[in-house]
Amino acid sequence: MSIETGKTEVAAFMKRCYDRALTTATGGNISMRFGAVMLITPSGKDKASLTADDIAEVRISDGKNLTPDKKLSIESDMHRRIYISRPDVGAVVHSHPTFSCLFAASEESINTALVAENWFLLDKVEKVSYALMGSEALAESVAAAAETHDALLLENHGALAVGRTLLSAFDRLESLEQAAKLTYLSHTVRCRSLTVEERAEIALMR
Repeated sequence: MSIETGKTEVAAFMKRCYDRALTTATGGNISMRFGAVMLITPSGKDKASLTADDIAEVRISDGKNLTPDKKLSIESDMHRRIYISRPDVGAVVHSHPTFSCLFAASEESINTALVAENWFLLDKVEKVSYALMGSEALAESVAAAAETHDALLLENHGALAVGRTLLSAFDRLESLEQAAKLTYLSHTVRCRSLTVEERAEIALMR
């Protein structure tokens, strides 16, 4: 894959995120590992109309902006630290889906065991304690939580998912939002969750 193709994919998945109502017009950020560099969406631009020319390049080792004409997302360091702590991760998707944000601001947890596919993709979702968006504290705590979890809720902020590819990271984020919706709706409908044994059986499939 060329770097231009990678940038095109990052822009396309950001538009997909917006089209699926998983984020707001200027909210959220998506990145992809490209060797020693990460390709990441910029700050303050309409997420529905990004092109390859808008995507920034950041050196993972030290955070240097290799495209100084691009204004970096304030969460660039959060993405960068995830790549350092998780060598297996090839993409990070962070956005503000409505139901996931509801649970990010709630003391309740998202039940990912209502649907087998969600449990397969997400397992348990970790909630990261509140820290100011764009801060070093948030970047550190998210990177630490991502060492052992593929899907995170950022308290009073949003949601984040990682994957080997852009598709797998996006799939996890979309599944997280579905699980959040189902959890909310389960308060009005009596539901059965997967048993411990059933969860273990699914975990073996991973």
